[in-house]
Amino acid sequence: MESVRHYLVSTFGKGYSYTLRPPHEEGETLHVLVNGPWQGTVYLNPYTGVEQGRRGGDEGVVNFLFKLHSSLMLKATGKAILAWIALAYLILLISGLVLWWPKRWPPSLKIELRKGVLRGLFDTHRIGGAVLGLVIAVSVATGAYMAWRPIGQIITAMAGDKVVKPPKVKPVATTIVPPTLDEMVAHAQSQFPDDPVGYIQIPAKADQPIRIRMRLASDPHPNGRTAIYLHPQSGEILAVDRWDEIDIGARLNSYIYPLHTGELGGPLLEAVVFLAGLALGMLGVTGIWLWWRRRN
Repeated sequence: MESVRHYLVSTFGKGYSYTLRPPHEEGETLHVLVNGPWQGTVYLNPYTGVEQGRRGGDEGVVNFLFKLHSSLMLKATGKAILAWIALAYLILLISGLVLWWPKRWPPSLKIELRKGVLRGLFDTHRIGGAVLGLVIAVSVATGAYMAWRPIGQIITAMAGDKVVKPPKVKPVATTIVPPTLDEMVAHAQSQFPDDPVGYIQIPAKADQPIRIRMRLASDPHPNGRTAIYLHPQSGEILAVDRWDEIDIGARLNSYIYPLHTGELGGPLLEAVVFLAGLALGMLGVTGIWLWWRRRN
């Protein structure tokens, strides 16, 4: 890891922060998220440290779709807009369920396709929203929660918790020889020797701690939310924040993220989330079509 850090600093210079993601499976490269004047991902051989390639944050269809999905390409402003869009969707869902709610049960879930396009779209919109609306609502709400941090902060405040913040770094004697990154990671991992490292975060400034994210067995988050902070010069452990002991707003992220992606429930939930995403697009198209036809 120390050789990797030296390579990154010599390649990009000062003013950059790095997030190292060790391989999770055999044959994977070491991913390094680079944040600074140049932003992107560098892929390195985990055994030799030799660069295998790099991709800028704005390159490729996947990066474009991710930025569009997570922030509408508008950074913090887009995240706030997405939160309000999610609220609007929840209002539409509730009002739609009220309009659909049958007087007799069990309700008819038949989609009539033999009585014209308008009737077919109406049934598809009405029944699709009723059957998959709750799943879509969960996906939308969890996405908004991750995108806009004030939601978690509000929940923390309502619960009477204090937001857990990274510890401050105090200056040390300049004569101290700083430990290598490998030694720091090993020191951090000694706190949880049976659990793997999720991320290694190296800040751009010397007055910020190095953060090691651990994936504890009890943590449902695939990358782990337990954080160990180390002094960048002395390697001293400054704080250990277990995922199940931090403030409620941050702790919920361990469930929110895998619930949003479907990983929390395995392949079955991932398939349901995929279908819910298709259904969300279907509801939007059929809803606009029905509104336009009635308007004209």
